[in-house]
Amino acid sequence: MAETFDQIVIGGGPGGYVAAIRAAQLGQKTAVVERDKAGGRCLNYACIPAKTVLRTAEIFHEAQDSAELGVVGNDVQLDWSALHKRREDVSATLSGGVEGLWKKNKIEYIHGDASLTGDGNVKVGEEVYEAKAVILATGSVALPIPGVEFGGRVVETWGAWSLPERPNRIAVVGAGASGAELASAYARFGTEVLLIEMLDQILPAEDKDVARVVERVFKKQGIEISTGAPVENVEAGESSVKFTYGDNSAEVDYLCIAGGRAPDTEGLGLEEAGVELGEGGRKIKVDEYGRTTNQKVFAIGDLVNRKALAHKASEEGVVAVEAAAGVETHPVDQELMVGATFCQPQVASVGLTEAQAKEAGHEVKVGKQKISGEGAGVVYDDKDGLVKLVVDAKYGEVLGAHVVGNRACDMIAELVAAMALEGGYQELSRIVHPHPTVSEAVLDAARAVDGWAIHA
Repeated sequence: MAETFDQIVIGGGPGGYVAAIRAAQLGQKTAVVERDKAGGRCLNYACIPAKTVLRTAEIFHEAQDSAELGVVGNDVQLDWSALHKRREDVSATLSGGVEGLWKKNKIEYIHGDASLTGDGNVKVGEEVYEAKAVILATGSVALPIPGVEFGGRVVETWGAWSLPERPNRIAVVGAGASGAELASAYARFGTEVLLIEMLDQILPAEDKDVARVVERVFKKQGIEISTGAPVENVEAGESSVKFTYGDNSAEVDYLCIAGGRAPDTEGLGLEEAGVELGEGGRKIKVDEYGRTTNQKVFAIGDLVNRKALAHKASEEGVVAVEAAAGVETHPVDQELMVGATFCQPQVASVGLTEAQAKEAGHEVKVGKQKISGEGAGVVYDDKDGLVKLVVDAKYGEVLGAHVVGNRACDMIAELVAAMALEGGYQELSRIVHPHPTVSEAVLDAARAVDGWAIHA
């Protein structure tokens, strides 16, 4: 038997690295096992690279379209090599920062593939490490669509974010958060984009009013949108990909599949360790603290519960290691898990959509405010933004909050806080917001519930 630890975290992504640091802060002798780079997929292949490329798309688009602001950019060009060097530098900086935090907190970093033993310890290579508690934080992997395999010009999201050249035409299959971000970036780079969603609206998890705003803007950006038809008959060649969708056919430089993901559990030894899967046989069965059917093994992030979000994984990691250490903690409220999509315009939401609230039997009232109605909306050129509140008609509880706009993902935190503290729209309608800021749209949306928004 190799070294013994209080807690071993398998996976060094946003769930795992945060869990390891919190465990160490609690005085636990901690190790983290990662087979690739510190920071996992999020920092190196997903969230961070995507947002870095999206930031370049934002600047490039603004530089081309800023004449009316008094800034004339002559011959603005996109340097694809420089873009990807920055993407690599940002990921390397943050990955190195995670390693630095592990060292600072005296966490042992074990590089390799880990699996559980029958008694719930951790095997890496030929070494077996004993642990009082193990946290599984291995994230998820991309799934292809039926009948299609990844390879060549059929890529998953990481392949699309790291293409060696800017394609002339790309098709993105799946118009959830990842697909919408890809479509938004490439359209602003000047690529012809076809965005295909099998369901009846893009951003299918979002409120219909919000999705309509994004669809309208996407079409202005030149994105061709198809909903309600699956992609079929994919033929991948050396220089292009052909396929059909509904009654249509297309040929593109690259086909990006940005649909489903599956928990990354292969090789973890779950069955041997007595860790059971939940209903559906994909995600790991856990209690509200992340504890699995093996009482010394916990699971977090994309491995458990409904949503697959980096910030969800981080908070679940904190709760799991606190529970394992025996300190007082509280479960993550899965109903208040905020969604954030960094397309242009951004989308952020928490709680129920209007349709979901009605289906759940609530009598609802709705307040809406266009961000362009606020002074800051005009100053900062937020022409299409919207704040929508879904509230309980009887008591005023905020059941759901939905924001679309240039900085929606920063605006949503106020609404999450209000809901977490059981505040109603009445409180939001009386909280003074700084002027001029786009957050004033939250104030007017709350007032709009009772019909007295000032800037409507």
